Amino acid sequence: MLVPVSVVVAKFAAALLLAGPPCLVAPVHGPISDPFRPPACAFCPGNRGIEYATTAGAGVVAAAAGVVTFAGFVAGTRYVVVDHGGGYRTTYGRLESISVASGARVVAGQTVGVASSATFFGLRLGDAYLDPAPFLAQVVPQPRLVPLDGHDRRPPPPLRMAC
Repeated sequence: MLVPVSVVVAKFAAALLLAGPPCLVAPVHGPISDPFRPPACAFCPGNRGIEYATTAGAGVVAAAAGVVTFAGFVAGTRYVVVDHGGGYRTTYGRLESISVASGARVVAGQTVGVASSATFFGLRLGDAYLDPAPFLAQVVPQPRLVPLDGHDRRPPPPLRMAC
């Protein structure tokens, strides 16, 4: 029995929605200097992502696996955009240099560029800007037993991340 294409597409779209939002790795180390501030209108002021105070020359990494859809200049500033599927895209801006090209596949934690003294990180779902902070993974502490009888400690368990 053949299944209509529209049914297959609808089931695939539903599966994408059930997959939920991405769990992202922080693209840089550094304090947030300017949090997400949604603009009141399409052309109004605001911050459409997170600004990090970074050390110039530090690596900027992909927050999740995906495909680079843009790597270049916008108004004299270096940007990289990565498509993660399901309509989610991350943007890395104010880069000192770029180390990926359009069309490249990246994995979470792979270097996409080098930071300047301030680095922009944005998240979009379609054309809507989202606050990336709730999607950033946090390290979940792993409890472990410590021997009290003089035996050597076991190695710590691997880090577990959760959003």
